[in-house]
Amino acid sequence: MRLLHTSDWHLGRAFHRVNMLGAQAEFIGHLVTTVRERAVDAVVVSGDVYDRAVPPLAAVELFDDALHRLADLGVPTVMISGNHDSARRLGVGAGLIGRAGIHLRTEPSAAGTPVVLTDAHGDVAFYGLPYLEPALVKDEFAVEKAGHEAVLSAAMDRVRADLATRAPGTRSVVLAHAFVTGGEASDSERDITVGGVAAVPAGVFDGVDYVALGHLHGCQTITERVRYSGSPLAYSFSEAGHRKSMWLVDLGGDGSVSAERLDCPVPRPLARIKGTLDGLLTDPAPARHEEAWVEATLTDAVRPADPMARLTERFPHILSLVFAPERAPDDPQVSYARRLAGRGDQQIAQDFVAHVRGAGPDEEEAAVLRAAFDAVRADAAVREVAR
Repeated sequence: MRLLHTSDWHLGRAFHRVNMLGAQAEFIGHLVTTVRERAVDAVVVSGDVYDRAVPPLAAVELFDDALHRLADLGVPTVMISGNHDSARRLGVGAGLIGRAGIHLRTEPSAAGTPVVLTDAHGDVAFYGLPYLEPALVKDEFAVEKAGHEAVLSAAMDRVRADLATRAPGTRSVVLAHAFVTGGEASDSERDITVGGVAAVPAGVFDGVDYVALGHLHGCQTITERVRYSGSPLAYSFSEAGHRKSMWLVDLGGDGSVSAERLDCPVPRPLARIKGTLDGLLTDPAPARHEEAWVEATLTDAVRPADPMARLTERFPHILSLVFAPERAPDDPQVSYARRLAGRGDQQIAQDFVAHVRGAGPDEEEAAVLRAAFDAVRADAAVREVAR
């Protein structure tokens, strides 16, 4: 069976001040063409179809268009909700839509209930694990402590239990939206840290033939059977080095996996440039980026006058300007933001405690801080679901 694995469409999202709807529509057209020309048997979309719980109307219309075009091809599609989606909204009408071959899996309780498709070699069971917010699903999966590894492990136990009841030789595909150990993040993914831990080991997914992951925006191979497709478009300058693509996966009759990367359309390349303002305006080296979307980091010791207007003369598509004066590490003017770079919320809070009282928190105090951050994230998740 030939699968096309994609995820993280983020319909409705902008790139800085650029409306990306046209580029997203171009991607949908590319997806449909690929399905038709490459004889795809099933499409899997591993979450974050939309960029937010209540997407703009234009994004909903584009999604509706995508569903109709895929249904017209007669190629089954399996989708799950991601952490940016409203699972309830995305899942509205799932039963009716399923009759057209578009299978929406947004309910955690259905983790062990697959979509079963058949090819010349027999059945392939597709299990959809929507994004599982630990605080919201721990009771559903009867786990004692809310955590990503615990709830995903419990969901996968249901998958393996169902698979054990099926005919010998039944192949299996799992769709999941999670941060798996070994994956490389970018700046455009929403933090899903719980209890100070966001990542889950790839071993959680043992026992199935292919795992189609979503959440991280870079296309990545965790193992030969566990892969991220990445987002089809860049949504932050941290993705400037990404090659945006989808996975074309051939699942053999014996469960073997082979995968080919298929490039996605690039509306405009991204470039990150750095230097003094005069240097960026006169150096011939950045000339190759003059038609790119640009993020410029200025290293001038003193902030120059009208930098964006002056840079726009050479780089008409510049979108972001960052100031990072080159100073010695011990210079008292080193910005607070630079001192915090690379630190998570928990570490920042612990460093603050150490700063104000001269000693960092002990284990019990660190646990209190961690619980507070988890409670805030859980409350935000509940409010997102309720919207």
